[in-house]
Order: sequence, then structure tokens, then C-alpha cells
Amino acid sequence: MEMFKKVVFENYANFDGRARRREYWMFVLGYYVLIFVLAFVSAIVPIVGPLVLAVGVLGVIVPSIAVSVRRMHDVGKSGWYCLIPYYNLYLYCIDGEKGANQYGPDPKNQFEDINEIGNDKI
Repeated sequence: MEMFKKVVFENYANFDGRARRREYWMFVLGYYVLIFVLAFVSAIVPIVGPLVLAVGVLGVIVPSIAVSVRRMHDVGKSGWYCLIPYYNLYLYCIDGEKGANQYGPDPKNQFEDINEIGNDKI
């Protein structure tokens, strides 16, 4: 749930950078839980429920596109690869590129590259 909140509230429309597999799949899990809960409320309260469901789905469209694009960046592909059916699912599942790529530093690597340690650039 923490990843879902991070993507939705902190990186709402951030299309730059990279997203790890864990960040992407935790967002997807949170998204489906949210939709399931809103659909359940929609079934119980037939007057206001569908409106709540529609607002919930529309409110998460931009973050879902943003995390998908960042996930494509992590595997070294353009965000447009999100539009290719089945191939994008494969790309969502594979490990990201090791080290920095053209889209940013490796999100798994919390530390500097071992070769850069001691090379202070002032």
C-alpha cells in the first residue's frame, strides 16, 4: 500500500525516471484493490456508487500511465512501448537494466557506482 500511495500522491504525473518491478506491481495490486472496493460500494449504494467508482477510476488514470512509462524506462525502452499488447506485459515482468541508462540512475542501486567512489568532482 505504501508503494501505491507513493505513486499516486508523490509521483502523480511524473513521467521521468525509472520504476522498479516492485513499484509497478504494488501499484497494480493497490489499483485492483481500490477498484474492487469501489465496485463493492457501487453495488451496495446504487445511486451514488457508480459515480464514486467512475471518479476513482478517472482519478488513477494519470498515475497508472506514469508508472507504466517509468517501468518501460527501467528496461531501457521508450514509454510508447506501453501501447504494444503482450510485449509490454513481457517488459513489465523482466528485470530492469543494471546501472544508469538514458532515463536515469538504477533505482535498485542505492549506492554510487564502485568506480566513482573517491572521485569527487568539485
